[in-house]
Amino acid sequence: MVWRRNKDVFFTTWKTNFLPPFFEPILYLVAMGLGFGILIGKVEYEGLFVEYAMFLAPGLVAISSMYSAFFECTYGSYVRMHYQKTFDAIIATPLSIEDVIAGEMLWGATKSFLNSTIVLGVVVIAGLAWFPGMLFVPFIGFLSGLMFASIAMIFTALVPNIDSFNYPFFLLITPMFLFSGTFFPLNVLPEWGQWMAEILPLTHSTRLIRDLSYNLFSWVDVISLLYIVLLTAITFVTAIALMRKRLIK
Repeated sequence: MVWRRNKDVFFTTWKTNFLPPFFEPILYLVAMGLGFGILIGKVEYEGLFVEYAMFLAPGLVAISSMYSAFFECTYGSYVRMHYQKTFDAIIATPLSIEDVIAGEMLWGATKSFLNSTIVLGVVVIAGLAWFPGMLFVPFIGFLSGLMFASIAMIFTALVPNIDSFNYPFFLLITPMFLFSGTFFPLNVLPEWGQWMAEILPLTHSTRLIRDLSYNLFSWVDVISLLYIVLLTAITFVTAIALMRKRLIK
């Protein structure tokens, strides 16, 4: 019910929801892929030498997945909980608190799936991803979206007001945006920087999406997949427990 309610609202305003994820990667690819690409030339990744635009494209898909879920389950969920009182109305039905929060996070993951698929479509049209690995990218978008939705919901359960979301965005999302291998290979960082990057969740979703786009799936990707699954399970359960405590309080 919660998932369906959010889905209906999303498609009611589909123009404003679909256009940004379609045009934003085009702007990034033109400004950075072509602009920086002329200066940088080819980038070495796992033994492949690819144009910078081709290196950048999978990173844009991963970024889209992260931002979609995190925005939806921070600002979106907080507004529905605190200002619109949507959670209170739904909890008055036979649905439980756990149903509401799980539905919110699953919707965040679904939105990541949709947006990452849209961005992937742009990437494919530009000829920057290869079959058949790219066919699995939207599913990684969903899984990583569920991970980021769960992390976001933890912050939603903890923040005292909506302005406090500036902290996780500044301290967590921005560093991941910059240092998770989205814009440059991690091997250009010093060794300590590479180890720190491996802690960041976006690093693992970026690696999976890029390797699938290049048909380079390996044991390292299995580790990244296990990382995402484990972190998702932990944060999903934690988010439900914390949100239950907040809503009862």
